[in-house]
Amino acid sequence: MEKIGFIGLGIMGTPMAGHLIAAGYPAYLHTVGEVPSSLVAAGGIACRSAAEVAAQADIVIIMVPDTPHVEAVLFGENGVAESISAGKVVVDMSSISPVATKEFAQKIEALGADYIDAPVSGGDVGAKAASLTIMCGGKESVFERVRPLFEKMGKNITLVGEAGAGQITKVANQIIVALTIEAVGEALLLASKAGADPARVRQALMGGFANSRILEVHGERMIKRNFAPGFRIALHQKDLNLALSTARTLGLSLPNTATCQELFNSCAAHGGEAWDHSGMVRALELMANFEIGQSA
Repeated sequence: MEKIGFIGLGIMGTPMAGHLIAAGYPAYLHTVGEVPSSLVAAGGIACRSAAEVAAQADIVIIMVPDTPHVEAVLFGENGVAESISAGKVVVDMSSISPVATKEFAQKIEALGADYIDAPVSGGDVGAKAASLTIMCGGKESVFERVRPLFEKMGKNITLVGEAGAGQITKVANQIIVALTIEAVGEALLLASKAGADPARVRQALMGGFANSRILEVHGERMIKRNFAPGFRIALHQKDLNLALSTARTLGLSLPNTATCQELFNSCAAHGGEAWDHSGMVRALELMANFEIGQSA
């Protein structure tokens, strides 16, 4: 059985690592601060650095917030690159720059190891339920080696293409999610201001072509005023920055993505960086001077 390293044990990484430990994989763990005691109690081994994880593990999984964090884990002091060796695999499950991902893959492969980018969708709910969507970029042979680990953490697992392809797929995913949150927010806000019961409107829409996972989950959040994360607005801002910067590089215009980013920026300006991203509706409500569920 492969020995697993897991670096980054936050709201996503902790349950993901927990599934691997529960499946019987030897797991070497490192994170900012203390490794969660629940993982150690389950059999995980706490390590002092990313380099120590890479020295012990056959496959090193990284799950951290952004591109600079991945770079520091890989190439910083006491980083993975200091002790990675031929035959090992780095799997980055963070959501980061597709351009940087290609550079990181080249550097790791130059050390004799392999690299897969495998960002996920499904949030903390999917991480806890082991139902994440996993979008992968890398060599097919390496993907097949790592697939059994992915199957312990997710359900919809796809090799999209070469290094960086997983990350560009995740960027596309985050565009769709943001625009759909905005559409659901507008629809429920309009219905509520017109005097309709937004909960019943949502129930009716879920039986038709407008149904979506976002209407189901985030529509309910909007109605019940539950904006505890979930997936934080600050992280979705990061993802849309990746989308817009990549679009500029490619000479593309993404006007509705830019609008959603401005709505997230408005939320952040009102102290909402840590709100769940369904909280985008609050920016729409501020412009309308009306909250979903308020008496019309």
